[in-house]
Amino acid sequence: MIEWIEGGGPGLSGRAVFGGGVAVREAADDRARLTVAGDCGADPAQLRAGLDAVAAGRWTELTGWAGSYWVVAERVGRCRFVCGDLAGVRGLWHGREGAAGVVWASDPGRLATRIGAPVDLELLAAHLAVGGQHWPTRSRWAGVRRVPGGWGLLLDRSAVHLVDVRGVEPQEDLVAGAARLGEALRVAVRRRTRLAGGMVGADLSGGLDSSAVVMLAAEAGPVHAVTYTDALTSAEDAHFAARMAAHTGVRHTTARGGVGELPFGLGGAPPTVEPAAAVVNLGMDRCYLEPVAGLPLHLTGHGGDVVLDSSAACWVGQVQRRRPGEARRAAHDFARLRNVAPGPYWRSIKQAATTSPSRAAVVTARRLRAGRLVPSTAGWAWCRLGPGAGWLTTLGRHSVARLLDGAWSEPLFDGFADEVDQWSALWAVGDDARAGAPLYEAIGVRPAHPFLDNQVVRAAFAIPAYRRRGTYTYKPVLAAALDLPDWLVGRRSKGSFTAQRIEGLARHRRALEELVTHSALVTSGLVDPGSVRSALADAAAGLTADPIADLHHLVAVCKWLHGPVAASVPSAATC
Repeated sequence: MIEWIEGGGPGLSGRAVFGGGVAVREAADDRARLTVAGDCGADPAQLRAGLDAVAAGRWTELTGWAGSYWVVAERVGRCRFVCGDLAGVRGLWHGREGAAGVVWASDPGRLATRIGAPVDLELLAAHLAVGGQHWPTRSRWAGVRRVPGGWGLLLDRSAVHLVDVRGVEPQEDLVAGAARLGEALRVAVRRRTRLAGGMVGADLSGGLDSSAVVMLAAEAGPVHAVTYTDALTSAEDAHFAARMAAHTGVRHTTARGGVGELPFGLGGAPPTVEPAAAVVNLGMDRCYLEPVAGLPLHLTGHGGDVVLDSSAACWVGQVQRRRPGEARRAAHDFARLRNVAPGPYWRSIKQAATTSPSRAAVVTARRLRAGRLVPSTAGWAWCRLGPGAGWLTTLGRHSVARLLDGAWSEPLFDGFADEVDQWSALWAVGDDARAGAPLYEAIGVRPAHPFLDNQVVRAAFAIPAYRRRGTYTYKPVLAAALDLPDWLVGRRSKGSFTAQRIEGLARHRRALEELVTHSALVTSGLVDPGSVRSALADAAAGLTADPIADLHHLVAVCKWLHGPVAASVPSAATC
């Protein structure tokens, strides 16, 4: 069952309700009450000590235990605090229900049904065109507000506040920062493995992230690692996976898929609360996860790309902090090593450093209204038009432009690009993990994502983004954090499923066209089905891989819109 919590009501009278078999533990005295729900590593003494933090309003301290969990805390008679985790795997949303006032829940669909909130089709179109990071407190339902990961919801008798509980303490010393990260990862993996009380499953793709998790898990208990291969899979990935399995001595199963497992075959997918990117690869996942179905835990390397690395925003952040020389040298080297023209690449970084996210959103809105949709490719940008922007109708472009005019209306950050980018990326991978949970439950797998634990995220983000950027070596901070084999940390390539996605698009093209054409995004007049069909045809023919990521996103959204949420979709006449 999918774990959930919800609560709220008039004043502070409402009580929290817990469901889906979530583990709940409590502590209380005459000053405060504290409840943790989920996988929380605090022992009874630590929970009791947490009451002092609740009584003093030191909310961040309640998020520092190992695991992945929600917190519900109350200063008796004064206020109530609720939060999830930093990545949003334990998500939280809130809204208003008439006389009941503020209500909150970990299941946004359940909350939307409770308060009668419709699906926000215009925001879905905006996510397709420019990404969802520009509206961090909005949800896919009008009237349902999101509590971003790293923030909590503080409710008193008269108001609702967002409280920053990220708790990242900068660590400029790479050696010290890497040591702290390594210890956090060891705790995140080994603790779960030991508590499982038997064999655990684990992804083993052959990459650094999953390999590191398998190594740490193998030191704490028996592991059954699984790898997916097919006729299109890189032989290098399979080689590294087999070598790591032999190195650790874990049980290893390599599943071989065929045409029936290609991406974009959506048959038999269970409904999800939110659009789930994993639905596109469900055939592959069923194939390789079948040998570990039914185990108490399945470890993944999900999120490693975000916490162990960074984007070109790291150099934008350096320029903003008046360190342009160092940024320029690293950016030029990065571009040259990847056969990218360093001049335009560096100019885009300098340009991004002179603006703000809200200003960039307004500029992009003007481009949308004018129909100037040529996507930018070099460097980094606050607001980038993707291929999906070209699939919007005139109505769609103007609707998204209107939303962009009001983007970043709630300032959560100080305006440094590296900070905004890393948290936006973290929320995106947290969204994927959370949204895909019903799919994996149907397979019989219970994923756990150690890289997304609060203390792992804090330790990683404490290291400046420019130090985590792999300019010359891949994920240098991981090699500094853990004692990994030289042959693994020396790997310079990264596996890709692009070939499988192209084949899947070709095989399922007609069904995907039907799915999109009859979706609410098209019938509402926001998305042009002809433009999508052209993009599908080009990608399926292998003419370009550029639109594949946006097609993946669109298919996941359309699949979701055809599910139970369809009852909450506005009719075309009201859009």
